[in-house]
Parts: sequence; C-alpha cells; structure tokens
Amino acid sequence: MNPNPVFLMSMILVGCSGGAVSSEQEAELAYLGLDRALSRAMDLGFDGFNAASSANIPEQVGSGDESGKMTINGQADQGASDNKGMRLTVALEEYQDLVDVDTDDSSDVSITYWTDPESALPTFDLSLRGIPDGTFEGSFAGTVQMEGDLEGDVVLDVSVAGQLESDGATGTQRAAGTVTVSGTAVGPGGGTYTIDLSL
Repeated sequence: MNPNPVFLMSMILVGCSGGAVSSEQEAELAYLGLDRALSRAMDLGFDGFNAASSANIPEQVGSGDESGKMTINGQADQGASDNKGMRLTVALEEYQDLVDVDTDDSSDVSITYWTDPESALPTFDLSLRGIPDGTFEGSFAGTVQMEGDLEGDVVLDVSVAGQLESDGATGTQRAAGTVTVSGTAVGPGGGTYTIDLSL
C-alpha cells in the first residue's frame, strides 16, 4: 500500500508553498481531493440499487463536505438472481470535500470539482456477486475538471473491489473497511499518480 494520504498531502503542501510542485504531485493531490467522492458515489449507487423498481435507478443526490453536489443516475439489473450489475454515471457540480491535511490551516488546500454536462460523464460500473453479503468489483473512469489550487482536468481510471453486507432491510451495501482502490489518476500536468488505497 502507498504511504498514509495525510502524510502525502502534507508533503505536497510543502511543495505547493515552495512553488515547485511536480506533475506527479499534482496528480496525487487531484486524486486525494476526490477520494471521499469515490466512497460517496459507491454509497449513492447502492442507495439507488436498493430503491430501484425498474432497470432505471431513482436519481440519487449527495452534497460535498464543503460545497456542491454529486448526482448519480443509471441502470441496475432486475430479477431474482443474487448476481447483478449497476451501470452508473457520476455528475459533479461545484463539488468540494474536506481534505484531512496535516496542517493548522486546512484552507491551504481548496479544489472544486465539476463535470461538463455537455460531455460524456464519468462512469461507475459495479458487478455484485452473492447479494446481499457476497462481493463486488467495478471500475470508475472519466474526466473531472478542477478549479482552485489545481486547475484543469484529472483523468481517472480506477478499479474497486470489496465485500457486501446486508443493509439491515432488504438491500445490500458495501462493507466499510473492505474496499480496495487501485488504478491511476493523470493530472493537468500530465503526471500520473498510481492509486493503491483502502476505503
């Protein structure tokens, strides 16, 4: 696994304050600002899956920790099988999460994310096996735009895998602490951050 994200972020901040930030550091910071968004997208997707009465899931909307919103739409397999799939789109509008930074002033890091409604939205595809308490795997791919301390595009190509658990009713959800995240984030400077984290 990569070093603790809090340590990584603090090191990036040192580079930012000195004006010598590498393209790889830019890509890393761009992803870390979206790390909580990936968890939120998964949870909203499961909410939509559990609420669906047809192939189209009900639209799910969540708020960023700091500002903006995330909107999840898409389709989910129906029927009696305990193996099903979800095919989701993820839209962000002035979205910003709190980032756990090892510094006295977390306002030092401020990145707002959004997606272009006239372009292809990022996709989040999930394959569920052994519902409600089996396993899942999936992929998140697409381009997200940034403004603030970083400006430009970050391109994500991410795989996720983890355990399922019952939601206590008739649905399923991800089991917290079991999810692995791997892949790449390519930042505005062309640098690549290799993702190897747990949620």
